[in-house]
Amino acid sequence: MRRLCALVLLAVTPVLADMPAPAELKLLGEHPVEGIVGGNLSGLAWCGDALWAVSDRDDDRVYRLDAREPVWRAEAEAFVVPPAPQAALPWGLRMRSWISGAARGGELDFEGLSCDALGNRYLVSESQAAVLLLPMAGAPQWLTLPDGLVRQARASGMLLHFNSLFEGIAVDAEGARLWLAAEAQRRGLLVLHKQRSSWRCTGGCVLQSEGGSEPSPAQLSDESAPVDYSGLAFFAEKLFTLERQAHRICRRKPSSGEVERCWSFAAEALTAERRYPPSHGMAEALWIDAEGAWIGVDNGGFERADGEQRPIIWRFAAPAGGWGQVK
Repeated sequence: MRRLCALVLLAVTPVLADMPAPAELKLLGEHPVEGIVGGNLSGLAWCGDALWAVSDRDDDRVYRLDAREPVWRAEAEAFVVPPAPQAALPWGLRMRSWISGAARGGELDFEGLSCDALGNRYLVSESQAAVLLLPMAGAPQWLTLPDGLVRQARASGMLLHFNSLFEGIAVDAEGARLWLAAEAQRRGLLVLHKQRSSWRCTGGCVLQSEGGSEPSPAQLSDESAPVDYSGLAFFAEKLFTLERQAHRICRRKPSSGEVERCWSFAAEALTAERRYPPSHGMAEALWIDAEGAWIGVDNGGFERADGEQRPIIWRFAAPAGGWGQVK
């Protein structure tokens, strides 16, 4: 009965209608990126003295971004991936992911990147429902995740559909807490705590699970679209979710996933010259710092209205008063 009650509570979608309309973020810069072999920029993280990126088409490299010119250059750092752990996903999902990866490239489908204070990098694989650690020293290794992680997520309605699995990752500075974002159909947030060399669910893995639809930004249409998460970041003891269909960033409680405040980037992202063909040119990557937000756009190889064909990274200014202001 306690489990049933918990699932019922998780099924309740938070009401955003009672919140004030999201303020628009100010765009400070736009940077096309050259040198990402497979294209499809899917994750961003500031590690050490540079911004790094990952592509969901490349299984064996991450990219250090050279930001000295308006057009940024991606410098690849190659690595050798150890065999992935057996994904705790149904056979059908695993096979669809394998076929898709073999056809397009990127069998591991890295969809997010995060970094701790020591510079260790964490990549989430959508196809494997697993996390790869790229340590500052030593060989890459897959994290030992709880056996019940995927089971709990699926029991809450997440990770049920192909290409709607883990889409974002965030880790705290100490590398002791790790959050994962499930993409859509239902979207949600999960949290893990490090205990020695493995990771555990403390009081359950699932923080939040929600479905439903909401109106698209006015620049697109008045039609509704399913809610989603496409990126995740952790800053100043808060979680930040990138919500691509709504073109916004939301600040959330790291202990519950409860939304506190949202900011829109629709006004800048949806200008006429920045439009892509329908269902392409998605905001997929997020990193937050005191000065602002980095947002990476996965163009899927498609050209936008002004002719730009490369992945794009936007730099938005932090809102007035900073990210921590509640009202």
